[in-house]
Parts: sequence; structure tokens; C-alpha cells
Amino acid sequence: MSKGKTFLRRMIICAMLVAVALVLDRFVPIVFTDSIKISLALIPVLVAASFFGPADAALVWALADLLGAVLFPRGAYFPGFTLTCALKGFAFGICMTRFRNFFLRSVLPSFFSDLIVALFLDTLFISLLYSTKTYWGYFITRIPQCVILFALAVVLIPVIEQITKKLKKALKTPLK
Repeated sequence: MSKGKTFLRRMIICAMLVAVALVLDRFVPIVFTDSIKISLALIPVLVAASFFGPADAALVWALADLLGAVLFPRGAYFPGFTLTCALKGFAFGICMTRFRNFFLRSVLPSFFSDLIVALFLDTLFISLLYSTKTYWGYFITRIPQCVILFALAVVLIPVIEQITKKLKKALKTPLK
């Protein structure tokens, strides 16, 4: 396949993943409070990380967050959340493409994403936006969410990798 067609296919797949992540994040999440939300938007990001690597995974999650904030706002837009989405997507992409060990492929990026970036940085941004509690008040209430998302990511990564291996084989054959 020519370089132009490969780039176009990659761009189309990433655009579809952004759309799926947007729908999963804005229309299907389980929202408990302003600060506690369980979303499956991680799934298309993991697909992007497995297919294309860190830059595309970061771009998919950042664009999904940005478009979601612009098209379907839940409050004031804060660019820090888009930055953390990009960081998390990049971490998943790096670990999923560079490492073969289960711990380094699944546990490490999930730990970084959910227990470092989401728990510390996202909580900081939430406490800046909503001054109803202190940072530590939000921090304590967000621990269950981050632990659940951590466990979900560790379980989903091997499943997504198996699915994307089959999809890669299917996409290499010409469409008829």
C-alpha cells in the first residue's frame, strides 16, 4: 500500500477512535459527582496505542477531551484536563509498543495514568475549578475511582492487544 493510502487509513482510524472515545466519555460514563466519573473512553485510546503508538494515542485522547469539552460541555473548559489526557495516552502508547513484559505493558502505564496523573494532577485541576472542597478532600473522594480505573486498565490492555492483533491482520488484506 502506498504511503499516502497508509497515512489516510491511519488518520481515518484515529478519527473514528476519537469519535468513539467522545461518545464513551460524554454519553456513557457513570457519574457519581463532579469529581468522580467512571468512563470507558480508555478503550479506543488503548486501540490507538496498540495500533499506532504513543503519539496517536495521546492525540486521540486529547482530541476526544477537547471536542467533548467544546461540543458537550459539563462546565468551564480547562486545558489541564486535555494535557493529562494526552499524557495518559502517551504513557499507554509508550509502554504498549516498547515492552513485552505484562507488568511493564499493563501495570506500569495504568499506575502512571490512574494513580499518578489522574489522582494527583486531575484532582489538582478539579480543586482549582470547584472550590467546594480542599485538594485533599477531592483527593480522598477520588481514590476509589482511580483504583477502579487502574484495575480496569490492567484487565483491558491484554484483551485490547489480542483484538488489535486480529484487526491488524484483517486490515492488511485488501478490502473487496
